[in-house]
Amino acid sequence: MLTKLGEKFTDIFQKYMPSAFVFAILLTLVAALGAYFWADASPVKIIKSWYNGFFELLKFGMQIVLIIITGFSIALSPKIKRGIEKLTVYIKTPKQVYMFVLVVGTLLSFVSFGWIVITCLLARELALRVKGVNYPFLIACTYFTFGGWVSGLSSSIPLLLNTNDNFLIEKNVLSNVISTSFTLGSTLNLLMIAVFVLVPPILFLFLIPKNTTGKELKDLLKSGYESQEESIKEEAESFKLPIKAISDTLNNTFLLSILIFAMGLAYIVIHFVENGFDVNLNIMIFIFLMLGLLIHKTPMRYSIAMKRASNNISGVLFQYPFYAGIMGIMMYTGVGEQLTDALLSVMTIDTYPFYAYLTGGVVNFAIPSAGGEFAVVGPSMIEAVKDIGAGLPPDQVTAMVSRASLSVAYGESLSNMLQPFFILLVLPVMGAGVKLQARDIMGYLVVPFIIFFIIQALMVLYVPL
Repeated sequence: MLTKLGEKFTDIFQKYMPSAFVFAILLTLVAALGAYFWADASPVKIIKSWYNGFFELLKFGMQIVLIIITGFSIALSPKIKRGIEKLTVYIKTPKQVYMFVLVVGTLLSFVSFGWIVITCLLARELALRVKGVNYPFLIACTYFTFGGWVSGLSSSIPLLLNTNDNFLIEKNVLSNVISTSFTLGSTLNLLMIAVFVLVPPILFLFLIPKNTTGKELKDLLKSGYESQEESIKEEAESFKLPIKAISDTLNNTFLLSILIFAMGLAYIVIHFVENGFDVNLNIMIFIFLMLGLLIHKTPMRYSIAMKRASNNISGVLFQYPFYAGIMGIMMYTGVGEQLTDALLSVMTIDTYPFYAYLTGGVVNFAIPSAGGEFAVVGPSMIEAVKDIGAGLPPDQVTAMVSRASLSVAYGESLSNMLQPFFILLVLPVMGAGVKLQARDIMGYLVVPFIIFFIIQALMVLYVPL
């Protein structure tokens, strides 16, 4: 029954869901209309707000691009390919591929959401080597593992609450930082981690499509895609002059790569010694850059690998500004705060976690960035929770704020299963050489979304912090 239901949702999404870019355009129009009719914003203010937000995700967008291409370039190295080939000795069936990707991908996401690129690389290579894998379904499995980041070390809202002089403290919404012992180290979050590890493999087991005809990666690849390119080493050799040249020596020396890698490794050690296990996007990109340079041995080979890894990132480059524009409309016209206030106005001391969870999920469709969303909903939500907890001991109020903040984070993360923004992390790698869009994948995620919505809603309401 679950398999048929998943396939039905897939058919619906294929028929009605537009491309990720058209989805962004439609959301832009919806946000603009909401600002005009609900927030009484003038057309001029709406357009200015849209433009003002348009470039606010440029740094984040560039970080995402670098995460994708640096991770992808590592996978293009012969050593990584040989390692995955050895792995297929133990993983021989489609079911084993799905389960392995779900478990490993979730564990990687606990370190950082950017590590989904590693999961993408692993899943794609397994799909090439194991017969009978339904590739769109495998992409859905891979994308679902992305949700685990919200309970892990890079969860942005808990880290924000524990950051000195954060914007909530500057605005006097909070008087002090909130330790991660109240959030990431809470019983609620630890149990949520267990749910992310244990439930998806069982759930997706019942959703595996029966028919894989025409859905394997080898069937979907454009003719000759995998074999049309010469190896990176061969391409590097082709650039050499027919005579001995210093330029060729410099381009193809391992010494320069080793020297730069040594400098990079020294900084990486310094970073973790001084900051603890602080795995942010910048240090991840830096690690990927240094590791890629070492694995490919020479500057020329690494340049070629990076060029090949960059072939499929156009969607990220031009779509991120449009989502930033939606965020600008929500932030600068006041419609985001009004939407938040409307959702939070019905909260009580018994129901506030659920409405915070619902708020995180709803607002995420317009602001698919946890940090950006919390900048809009965080102040109103915390003030509402403090009003509900008025007269209670300070520690209890802090616990309530922590629970509500975690609830927003969980809701924001889960609704990504229906919001194609972050699938732009996955498709540049897993969609290389195939004609797949978000509509071909996200129908498989509807049933997991519904089941996890129920599980998480009950958990934020009843599991002790």
